[in-house]
Amino acid sequence: MQSMLLALALAATSDIAPYTECTVLLHGMGRTEYSMRKIAKELGNEGYIISNYSYPSLSIGIEEIADLHIPRAISKCGSAEKIHFVTHSLGGIVLRKYLSTTQLDRLGRVVMLGPPNQGSEIVDTLKSLPGVKLINGPAGLQLGTDENSVPRTLGPVTYPVGIIAGSYTLNPIFSHLLPNPDDGTVSVASTKVEGMTDHVVMPVTHTFMMRNEDVITQVKAFLKSGKFDSRD
Repeated sequence: MQSMLLALALAATSDIAPYTECTVLLHGMGRTEYSMRKIAKELGNEGYIISNYSYPSLSIGIEEIADLHIPRAISKCGSAEKIHFVTHSLGGIVLRKYLSTTQLDRLGRVVMLGPPNQGSEIVDTLKSLPGVKLINGPAGLQLGTDENSVPRTLGPVTYPVGIIAGSYTLNPIFSHLLPNPDDGTVSVASTKVEGMTDHVVMPVTHTFMMRNEDVITQVKAFLKSGKFDSRD
């Protein structure tokens, strides 16, 4: 009991967040909570309650994921006074969809990693090919760049959002389909959204950006201060 009280006292007088703030982690398409475990561990060490949530990204559409699974992810935060989000790729669009129709009174800050906020030209090119729906699922096909795609219908963000875009690619074929610079899946330009608070471009690839130490450092900075660290 004494050790718990001591830990809470130290947290209250340091840069470490007290255990009254929760961070919900939402992975990208075709992933599970495992892909976000490194961020989960490091944010847990910073004093955040962690909800690292796996959702069925390949079997249902974006609206259904948002309606059914974001509340379940939030429920793991218990009575936390403030709820932050860190998302990767599709996870950012799912969160935007949820917050477009739901007011979350405890909402804190949001960090999006490689979000296709304006859609992806890769989806435009590949969606008519046989078998693509089986591979990417219904949600994947909703991420095109046409005006009726889910990302393009969500409007501006009205809450604190920091976006980290990647500028390094491991997939030259996909990069050829995208406006450069890009991360192999999403162009830097497509990550931006009206109303965002801060935006940073880093030399990381879409697939592994959530495990990059420099990216995680920037995630921590935005959650604490509402802006990314100086990049001068």
